[in-house]
Amino acid sequence: MHSIFRIHDIEPIDDIAKIYKVHLSLTSDNDQDLHNLTEYIKNESYTDLQSCYRLPQLLIDIGQQNAAEPLCQSLLRTTDRNDDRDFSPYLITSLLGKIKQAQGNYNEALEFYQNSLTNVAQLLPPNHPSLAASYTNIGLVHDKMGNYSQALEYHEKALSIQTESLPPNHPSLAGSHSNIGLVHNKMGNYSQALQYHQNALSIRTESLPPNHPSLAGSHSNIGLVHENMGNYSQALEYHQKALSIDTKSLPPNHPSLAGSYTNIGLVHDNMGNYSEALEYHQKALSIQTESLPPNHPSLAGSYTNIGAVHHEMGNYSQALEYHQKALSIQIESLPPNHPRLTVSYTNIGVAHREMGNYSQALEYHQKALSIQTESLLPNHPDLAASYVRVGLVLEMNGDVSRARYYYRKGLEIWVAILPLLDGSIKWIWEKLGYLYMKQGKHGRVLAFCPATSVPREKWRCRARDS
Repeated sequence: MHSIFRIHDIEPIDDIAKIYKVHLSLTSDNDQDLHNLTEYIKNESYTDLQSCYRLPQLLIDIGQQNAAEPLCQSLLRTTDRNDDRDFSPYLITSLLGKIKQAQGNYNEALEFYQNSLTNVAQLLPPNHPSLAASYTNIGLVHDKMGNYSQALEYHEKALSIQTESLPPNHPSLAGSHSNIGLVHNKMGNYSQALQYHQNALSIRTESLPPNHPSLAGSHSNIGLVHENMGNYSQALEYHQKALSIDTKSLPPNHPSLAGSYTNIGLVHDNMGNYSEALEYHQKALSIQTESLPPNHPSLAGSYTNIGAVHHEMGNYSQALEYHQKALSIQIESLPPNHPRLTVSYTNIGVAHREMGNYSQALEYHQKALSIQTESLLPNHPDLAASYVRVGLVLEMNGDVSRARYYYRKGLEIWVAILPLLDGSIKWIWEKLGYLYMKQGKHGRVLAFCPATSVPREKWRCRARDS
């Protein structure tokens, strides 16, 4: 027999020793909220896995990938790969794919996932939900790598299988709609992104309890699209809805609450409300400091966001301090070529550039560029932005010929992926025209100077948990 209590209130007794007084009441069998939650946990638990696979899956889910990896490798060595009926080796390779994905080793993750998919496809019918899960995993890695067209292809395959094999209000369908919406958002297809996120929200509203955290996730995703469209008031509205759900359904120090505070802080940052932005980012950091290990990557994200706000306010030394804190955590907790490191390297480089420390700025921008060259596709927009940042520092330091080389590298990528009248392309044209004029190459100036003047980009990065 087990007893389940409802938490009504938590009061601090001793702030130094972190002792709390918790007000509880015993639930009953007639508690409808408890019934709904129990039914959902039954569907979301690990009961469909053999006992030996539950522990590594749980470790992955709570962010302990490094602890899960040796367990998976051990299980893989002890399974019979010659038994064509045995699904186990392919489940293990899928778990290893999740581990490599979390570690930022996307090529290895893709290899594990594709191996699992190839073999599972031989054992299962073509519309089996496990195949949809494999397509989803591959799509998520392509998304991380910036290969959005392939990410869409795999997420749409997953959705097609789920539409055929699952009830129309199944939560897995909402997951696929959400994944497709996230990719469209990154591609700038905001109307399509909104449609898919609204589909996900509709399914979750119908199939989940009204205070379920996944509903908060849908509201957050819709808020992110509105934020990218410049609809900041609507973005705030959806992020506030997400925060309201999280506040009702989660303990006060839960990391997901920090995510909602972060999203609201980023919108205020975009609106120029820097004091409000700092307040929300500090709330997020406070929760993460209390609930997460001191080297958790989410802490680095909050330090990054606080640093970015200080940068906007012109407090470059404070910005640098927070970005260095973020980098310190990332170096300790992530592999040396993890893509998240590029955010801190970039921001530190930008801060040094604003402070006139050009040699240090160049060092950090080149570190970011080195990782991105290795981990991103050759036409990824973040790679173009890194080339341009290096060019900016070189130009400010008087190295005009090298600056021109990096500007052209960025321009080549942007011309391949953006409309020719996009502001970024116009800005680079003006830059190149100005540099040719400085070098006395007046014959080439007109080729790079459009009639429209474009303001300089900010060229710094912010952080969200993905």
